[in-house]
This record gives sequence, structure tokens and C-alpha cells, in this order.
Amino acid sequence: MSTSSASLAPAQIIRGGVRLGGVSKSFGQRGQTPALDRLNLDIPPGQFLTVVGASGCGKSTMLSLIAGLDAPTSGRLDVGGTVALMFQEATLLPWLTAWQNVALALRLRGVPRSERRDRAHELLSRVHLGQAAGKRPHELSGGMRQRVALARVLAQDAAVVCMDEPLGALDAMTRDQMHDEIEGVWAANGFTVVFVTHNVREAIRLGDRVILLGSSPGRVVQDITVDLPRPRRIDSADVAERAAALTQALRSEVTRHVG
Repeated sequence: MSTSSASLAPAQIIRGGVRLGGVSKSFGQRGQTPALDRLNLDIPPGQFLTVVGASGCGKSTMLSLIAGLDAPTSGRLDVGGTVALMFQEATLLPWLTAWQNVALALRLRGVPRSERRDRAHELLSRVHLGQAAGKRPHELSGGMRQRVALARVLAQDAAVVCMDEPLGALDAMTRDQMHDEIEGVWAANGFTVVFVTHNVREAIRLGDRVILLGSSPGRVVQDITVDLPRPRRIDSADVAERAAALTQALRSEVTRHVG
């Protein structure tokens, strides 16, 4: 997918790559409310990028643009391949079982009906939900529902996965388990992740790279490489130290904006 107006050739973007070249997005009838301002960002294939920033800084707007749900006001956006979305709520169809929710994504991809059930069960097994394939969403915990959503992401065979605070509604223990699940699925499948979160420790725990978006309008204030070895623990001293520095930068940006 590419959205226009600069001179970047779509052929330069290989599967999983994302490039924003001078991307701006404004809202309102006359575009008087800017959300993003001339945002430049290159995300290489297979990278796990986490995005933090104050509320209203344009994080979700950026995800919507990458996912093709909206178009930039100006600038160019190129994405190498299809995009899948994962939200804070699992958004499962309540009348379908776990495997049927996953099979629906396979159906939309054109997978033959004869293959869907087995494929859906296999994908649920990869997120450790094989025994819950026949349960409906109301019979599953919040963490289990998000695992189904993760299996549904895998069913889409996307090159890029956009995650908008997918763990925000979970308790701390379940959230920590889901960090392992998401990291394991990402490492095994090699897709690119753009993960929005308000939790700076989560950003450091998961990301190869963290960007801090400033507010009004959104722009990249800091671009940080996280060179800590994997696997990481969210309560480790190294993660806490990096998170403290990121928190200070976030506070400074919020103070600058309020002031």
C-alpha cells in the first residue's frame, strides 16, 4: 500500500517495511486541528517498534494511517504488505467459538473451507489455547481473549501488525504473560510490529526501538534503540533504568506542552 505525495518509489519498500515521509494529519472541516506534523519515520522489516507519548499526541492516529484506515493530509506513507490490527479489546464475535473467530480471518484470506478448522486449531495451539478452541468469548478470561485475538492476527499472515494498547485492560500478571506470548509469536513469525502503549516499562520490555511522540501536533521527540538482550523481564534493573530515563523525557515533554 502506498499513499502519496512525495517522490519515494513503492518498490523501495520491501515486505514488512514502513516509511512515513513528511506525513501530516489534520482534522476538522478546514484541517485546523493538526494531529501529526511532517512525521518522518522508517521502520525496517521485522522490527518491534514501541510508541509512547502523552494522551492526544497522535499515537493512534499514526496507527490508523499505517493500517490504511485513514489517509494523510500530506506527505507519503508506504507499507510493504498487508496490515493486521490488535486493539485493547479483543473484539471477538460473541456468538462464535474461539476457533470460529480465528477461522473467520482465514475465510477472509481465501483459505479453503476444508482447511480452516485445522488451521484455526493449529494457530490457537501456537498461543497455548488449543484446549479452549470450542469456548465462546464469555467463557474466556481477558488474557485468553487476547490470545485468540493474537491467533487471529496470525491467521491474517500480515507483514505488519499494529497494536493499539492491546494489554491495557489486563491485570499485571496476565499482562506479563502476554508480553511473553507476543514476543514469542513475533520472533517465530518475523512480522513487523508497531505497538502503542502508555506503559514505559512495557515499551522497553518489548521494543527493539522506542519512539517518543511529542504533542500538538505529534512529532518524533526521541528515537531510542533498546539494545538489551532478550528475553527481558519487566521488573529487571536494566529495564527499570531505561524506563526511568524514558519517563523523565515523557514528563519533560508533557511539562513543555502544558507550559
